[in-house]
Amino acid sequence: MARGSNSHPALLSEGRIGSMVLKNRMIVTAMGVSLSEPDGTVGDRLIDYHVAQAEGGVGMIITGVTGVAWPVGAVSPNQTAISDDRFLPGLTRLADAVHAGGAKIAAQLHHGGLVAAYSALDGHPLWAPAIPPGFSADFIQYFLPEEIVAFIGDGTMPSIKVLEEEDIALAIRQFADAAVRAKAAGFDGVEVHGGHGYLLSSFVSPVTNSRTDGWGGGTAPERARLLIEVVRAVRAAVGPDFPMWVKIDSREIGKEGGITIDDARAIAPLIEAAGADAITVSAYHDIGQAKLHSASNIPHQPGAHLESAKAIKDTLRIPVIASGRLEVDVADKVLARGGCDFVAMGRKLLADPELPNKLAEGRIGDIRPCIYCYTCVSNIYIRVPVRCAVRPETAFEGRNWLPEHAKRRVVVIGGGPGGMEAARRLDLGGDEVILLEKADRLGGTLRFAGLAYEPNERLLDWLRGQIDASSVDVRLGMEATVDLVASLRPDRVFVATGAVRDMPPIPGADHDHVFSGDDMRAMMFGETTEALKRKTSWTTRLATKVGAATGATANLDLVRKATRSWMPLGQNIVIIGGELVGCELAEFLVERGRTVTIIGDAARFGGGLTAVRRMRLLVELQEHGVAMFPGSQDIAIEKNVVRFVDGNGAAQAVPVDHVIVATGAHGDTTLADRLAAAGMDVRAYGDATGIGYIEGAMRGAAEAVASG
Repeated sequence: MARGSNSHPALLSEGRIGSMVLKNRMIVTAMGVSLSEPDGTVGDRLIDYHVAQAEGGVGMIITGVTGVAWPVGAVSPNQTAISDDRFLPGLTRLADAVHAGGAKIAAQLHHGGLVAAYSALDGHPLWAPAIPPGFSADFIQYFLPEEIVAFIGDGTMPSIKVLEEEDIALAIRQFADAAVRAKAAGFDGVEVHGGHGYLLSSFVSPVTNSRTDGWGGGTAPERARLLIEVVRAVRAAVGPDFPMWVKIDSREIGKEGGITIDDARAIAPLIEAAGADAITVSAYHDIGQAKLHSASNIPHQPGAHLESAKAIKDTLRIPVIASGRLEVDVADKVLARGGCDFVAMGRKLLADPELPNKLAEGRIGDIRPCIYCYTCVSNIYIRVPVRCAVRPETAFEGRNWLPEHAKRRVVVIGGGPGGMEAARRLDLGGDEVILLEKADRLGGTLRFAGLAYEPNERLLDWLRGQIDASSVDVRLGMEATVDLVASLRPDRVFVATGAVRDMPPIPGADHDHVFSGDDMRAMMFGETTEALKRKTSWTTRLATKVGAATGATANLDLVRKATRSWMPLGQNIVIIGGELVGCELAEFLVERGRTVTIIGDAARFGGGLTAVRRMRLLVELQEHGVAMFPGSQDIAIEKNVVRFVDGNGAAQAVPVDHVIVATGAHGDTTLADRLAAAGMDVRAYGDATGIGYIEGAMRGAAEAVASG
């Protein structure tokens, strides 16, 4: 690999785990991606997925939740199995392919225990140290109806198998036998999964292990006996030189009486003494609390586990693998100062498996950013294979996304995410590309999405940077018409004009204190419309115009900061519409001190948000005092109040200074239809054909280009 940059020397340096030398300190963390075959065997889809990561330059790949007792202990469909010799051919093919791609590979040895709800759907009991205490499943209230069905199946409660001595012996043997199979298949090492509430972790946790025999007790070392015995058995089975390490919980967040950092520090040296070559530091949580689903093993807080990783590292002589939303600059500094020895990345490498190569080549600006939308992990809850909102190729690496063809002249209409992504891809495919955008800058609705939720701005900046570095002919301030497009003589036209946002027929929607989503966007970015001339004062229009003229409104970070001091909105805001746009707008406004109420007719709010992002955002809105009224009917806007009937049939009246209508968006293929009627070869996609938000725009663009 070329070393074109010294900006991240620690990340790019060699490292050692036991007898294994890794070419850099970046590891694909184990993730359950549901890409194996239904019978647990490894097929082409999983191989293609991991080969892309290997060729992207990562030092090592850890395959997620590889079932040592499969189908018992399975947590998801299409989970990889290693519980029998019949799985060896596929595993061997995977190891060989990853090695050919230039990376090491390890199998994460896994038994779902109490969390194996998927295997329970087939009647398998949940393996446990004891009957667990009752727990709240309040997080399910944030699921949409279709997600609930996918998650719980027919609702039958699983049975619990409290392990007896022979069961414990079997579990230990299954881990050891699985490690032998991994070695036989050519894997470079194994990671024993001792965290996340799974079988081994459930024995360590005082909440789930109430045993009084030799497999429980009042201290962490006593409860960790099964984990330690598994480590010893695996080491004995694979010999002294085969790399083996363990993932542990540094703590159980929000779980009263759960694992603490002191427990983790107590058992880490015992794991080392039992033969482990490293320890991966993670965390778990109380699953009943919705917000915590993005607070532990997949944290929203950057660097969430760094302090724990250092505390555990201080007890050890073996390396520590840290994880948990680590930006590359932070990761390099932490490695350099000895806070950890390796960095395990998940979401970042789903968004861009070429991150290590780009980092090594000094192409930092080319790294496609993760926007922390939780599309990837939310798929676990609805039991479908992994997806990435910003990289449509993820989990579909075997598809030809840029089919070969003769050079064409292509016109792309719309400079939002869908238009920029299509233009970028078409340019890479060798086409002459003309991008038409009616506004004075690229971004479309992604500009407003980036204002409301900062990670979205990273995608906006990346797309703009890719277009700037391409040969795409960008024509701003140019609204596409049939005559204009025809004059360009295109071989093909891609229409990514986005959604149309009509004001729904709400009584009182014509009042001057009522803003549409388009009004809000125009006001934030200093644009003038007839509606804003009527609804805002001349001083407001002047201030936003000055911002636009000086370029201030083009700087989203500056707008975010400025709006904390001044916004042309009153104190009491009612948002009509509880889907993605309304919820993110509420987050933006409540952070700026406004009193916000969300009203909508949807039975549950948060549509358009992925399940895990929704669980966090709706809880945070509640924590900030946002009143939410799903299932509302008969909404009417008056001068100082919004009246409606709530989901319980009660009449409500909410005082209001301004109303924002964040609903009424729909697809519109009028332009595409006219272009097609004029004889042009047209592809319409993204929000122009139905609301799909960022993922719909990015995936729609990729699929439109891949259609040939």
